[in-house]
Amino acid sequence: MSRRWPLLWLALHRRRRMLGVLVVGMIVFESLIVVVANTVAPGPLFSANGTGTPSAYRAFSGSSGEVSIASYPGLLGAGLVHPFWIAMQLTAIGSLAAAAVAADVESGTIELLMVRPVSRTRLLAERTAALVIASLALNAAATLTVAVGVVLSPEIHQDVSVGGVLAAGLMGFAFALCVGGPALAVSAWGRRRAQVVGASIAFGAVGFAVNFIALAWSKAAPLRFISPFHYYTPGDALAQGQVLWPQLGVLLAVGVAGLALGHALLLRRDLAP
Repeated sequence: MSRRWPLLWLALHRRRRMLGVLVVGMIVFESLIVVVANTVAPGPLFSANGTGTPSAYRAFSGSSGEVSIASYPGLLGAGLVHPFWIAMQLTAIGSLAAAAVAADVESGTIELLMVRPVSRTRLLAERTAALVIASLALNAAATLTVAVGVVLSPEIHQDVSVGGVLAAGLMGFAFALCVGGPALAVSAWGRRRAQVVGASIAFGAVGFAVNFIALAWSKAAPLRFISPFHYYTPGDALAQGQVLWPQLGVLLAVGVAGLALGHALLLRRDLAP
């Protein structure tokens, strides 16, 4: 255990098995998506004889609606917004965000931490770094798996560049920070792990549902702006082959705002169980 950043490494060490399983699961899942894309053309896979794709499927292509799931960028993008992908991301975010503050308050160990000369700012900073490292590992695993699959498949490589895959991976990491920031704020304010996990699920899973409804039902279209999945569009990044900077900026801004709010709440709260 490192003595330099003990709170960071302790958070990762305690969850090393969970993180290892999540990384392996991410590699296996994205490998399956690439194999399916390489084996069956997306058009025939999602529509009868490839003559048309139901418009509702656009909500699952990881795009703002411009990229059809019946395309290589759409199918690979769907693998980066699939419920399985979301569940693995939220598992890591919820676990590490809860461990930032709320878990120690709930168990009563926060008093032991604060007896040592550890400031509240350092506590939150090291625990935030642990969440960032875990999110980076998960998204790197997914990105490298898809990139290898694209390089090994000439057909897919014609429509999807490695640069596009890296751009989608960067946006996936920004999405994790977008959810992680508010989750850390809830951890800094709350007293129960369940509060943080629930907030992570609400922000991620409910956000996906809201974006789907907004894309599938024109009267609900304005709701898309409150969902992180309106800004996290890996299908568009894969199709365009570049980072979508405005959307990336929004995701990062929400994450930073959540972290800043969490820091302010932590400085002012009572840490007694």
